[in-house]
This record gives sequence, structure tokens and C-alpha cells, in this order.
Amino acid sequence: MTEILLNLTVRPIPYPEKVRDRLQLEAQEIIERYPVSRSALLPLLHLVQSVEGYVSGTGIEFCAEQLGLTDAEVTAVATFYSMYRRTPTGDYHVGVCTNTLCAVMGGDQILAELKQHLGIGHGETTADGAVTLEHIECNAACDYAPVVMVNWEFFDNQTPESAKELVNSLRRGEPVTGSRSGIPLCTFRETARILAGYEDQRPGATDGVAGPATLAGLYVAEENSTDGGAQ
Repeated sequence: MTEILLNLTVRPIPYPEKVRDRLQLEAQEIIERYPVSRSALLPLLHLVQSVEGYVSGTGIEFCAEQLGLTDAEVTAVATFYSMYRRTPTGDYHVGVCTNTLCAVMGGDQILAELKQHLGIGHGETTADGAVTLEHIECNAACDYAPVVMVNWEFFDNQTPESAKELVNSLRRGEPVTGSRSGIPLCTFRETARILAGYEDQRPGATDGVAGPATLAGLYVAEENSTDGGAQ
């Protein structure tokens, strides 16, 4: 917690001129999508996170200036949502779900073995800057528990062995594909830019569909529908 507070309260170091000029153009583009400018704060936080790999004091100051908000107002949002990192993050943010179902299905063991395997604790990053490890709350994927997420892409039905193979591949720079998307992962900063509202340029990025376990309830509802599933 102390490290987070220091990162948010230290005097911001201005972005280099070229970076700031680009960000201002992109920020304006994002703001124009909304009828009320402050509604653009969430994507703007993703935008600045795509620059440094976390939301720094510089990023908070930039967002506040663009939206006419105070630094305190922006900080309140940045520290509320877990997807906004407050400390520098590796190329791959590896989150192990340790909420109830994932935990009893093996999530706690996966996290414990990854900590030992990587030599880091919760919220820490490997020395090579490749992997940041965290335990995370439920991501509504209980039907595929235990679940690991890398840069917010699902890796379903994990085991300690498969999770260790996953992080080994990430650290070796090998292409890694999530369980749902079918396309190689992008880096944490690239993911942040996509979440800011910019198009995912990876071939097939919009082709992912929910798996059969996720759709099971829908199928049952259709089968039991009095009108034959027309709804």
C-alpha cells in the first residue's frame, strides 16, 4: 500500500513532448464519443496505462487536465477499479482466481505454486519484467474453474502444471493463445490500448465465442420454452 501511495503522490514527471502530443489527440478522439466529457475517464485511464504499463501520477494529472477534473477525482476512480494498475506491471499480468469455486477447485494451489515457481509474491513482477502475478476476484468463469487470466484473457481448467508451463512460455517469448480467443496474446500495454477503445488489430480478434459450458443455461431455457425457443 505504501508503494502505491508513493507512486500516486510523487510529483508527476511530464510525458515527453511527442508522447503528450499524441496522447492529447487520442484523448480528444475518445472524449468526443461521449455526450458528457467526464464519462470518458475510464477509457482515458486505459489510454495512459498503455503508455507506462500502469496509471502513474503523470497519467492521473493528464486525465484530470483533459476532463477538467481534479487529481483527487481521477485518483478516486483509478484506485477503485482493479484493472487499473497503480504500480509498474510486466508484459503479462497473470491473475489467478482465488474466489470460492476456483479456490476449492485448485486456484489456491495454483497461486501458491506459481509464487514458488516464479520467486515472487502477490503484486510482484519477475526480474525480467515479463510476468506480474496477482490473485484476483471472480471473473464470472466458474463453469471453467479454476481459471487463470493473462492480460484479461481466459485460460480455463488450469492445473498447477499447466499454469507453470503457461508462465514459462510467456517468459520465453513464445506465442501463447487463450482458451477463448484463439489468437496469440498481446502485451499488457497493448491490451490497455484496446480497452481504451482502439481496434484490436490481431487477425480473428472479434471471432471468439462463449464455450458450451457457459451457454448450457441458455440451451436449457430454449428447450423448455413454451414457444419452442423462439425467444
